[in-house]
Amino acid sequence: MARHIYQCPLRWSDMDAFGHVNNVVFLRYLEEARIDFMFRLAPGDGSPSFSGGSVVARHEIDYVRPLVHRHEPVTVESWVTKIGAASLTIAYEIKDPGTVYVRASTVVVPFDLDAQRPRRISAEERSFLEEYVDDGMHGEAPAA
Repeated sequence: MARHIYQCPLRWSDMDAFGHVNNVVFLRYLEEARIDFMFRLAPGDGSPSFSGGSVVARHEIDYVRPLVHRHEPVTVESWVTKIGAASLTIAYEIKDPGTVYVRASTVVVPFDLDAQRPRRISAEERSFLEEYVDDGMHGEAPAA
């Protein structure tokens, strides 16, 4: 089982009036990591996997502690917790060594942009995703 690691830069504009990264900005960090995972790491040169589009069906976020702007990037670790016929769930931790700021998950639905409707996950996509399947968080018991 592998985890995708994305080093996400923080921007000065990410902070809110309370001096920490705004809660909405964390969704952008998750998006950057998810796009890096699903598109940059998609299997094979010329493969159509993940290129046809996808939509977010659900986000779930637990804010664990505030993150303050600094010049060093924050790590977004992501992995797959569920693969269905026409959706997948990606889990994340936004963290530094020894500190977790956010735990989150996103349900993603592959989407046929031409037909304007959801589509099934292809065999090639499933094979790629299965390399990243894990049903628990690091340091935590898997979900029941």
